Amino acid sequence: MATSILVVDDDKEIVRLVRAYLEQAGYQVLVAYDGETALHMLRRERPHLVILDLMLPDRDGWDITRIVRANPNLQAIPIIMLTARVEDTDKIVGLELGADDYITKPFNPREVVARVRSVMRRISNAATVNKEQVFIHGELKLDTYRREVIAYGKPVDLTPTEFEILNTLMENPGYAFTRAELIERSLGYEYESLERSLDSHIKNLRKKIEKDPKDPVYIQTVYGVGYRFGGDGNR
Repeated sequence: MATSILVVDDDKEIVRLVRAYLEQAGYQVLVAYDGETALHMLRRERPHLVILDLMLPDRDGWDITRIVRANPNLQAIPIIMLTARVEDTDKIVGLELGADDYITKPFNPREVVARVRSVMRRISNAATVNKEQVFIHGELKLDTYRREVIAYGKPVDLTPTEFEILNTLMENPGYAFTRAELIERSLGYEYESLERSLDSHIKNLRKKIEKDPKDPVYIQTVYGVGYRFGGDGNR
């Protein structure tokens, strides 16, 4: 069965262009031109990935992302945001709500296809793992086979991007990753505005797995370098 991609944008020319390139790359493409239709299609069709415009005529991309991440049946669907707004704060809000990536308009449609392939490749690689790997540090447990994370006895819902970043850190406890290195090792490509994007994902992870996100035990900042995984989680 072909991988299905839901493209949500009120600009029909952008939808036509993105759809043409994705279909040429072998994907099945669903389209929606407003937020309500997008939510209906998400619940009915369960696409493998969503390309979501930030500015829509009814529900905006932020609102849709918030709804998807709060729904247990939809929250694992990767989201790539499209935005014509160039302010970093707008992009960071989307990432903090749970978007996996963003692309700024105007864009090269080949870049969209490349980003989709990268996200789907990560998911495919995780699904074909034939050996269960479990990392346990203190009160934090990550199971790569089941794609599960437990923190202080409670399950934690992570986006695909958050899971890959945490997995990379837990595989290499104590190692100080630069921001660029952590993105490359976790996701296989570089973001625009690399540091701000990664920092948003780290902020989200800390909120989900740390007792005190402002005094993190697990994901530690290495000033002037980047991040490392450390600590036993007992404090």
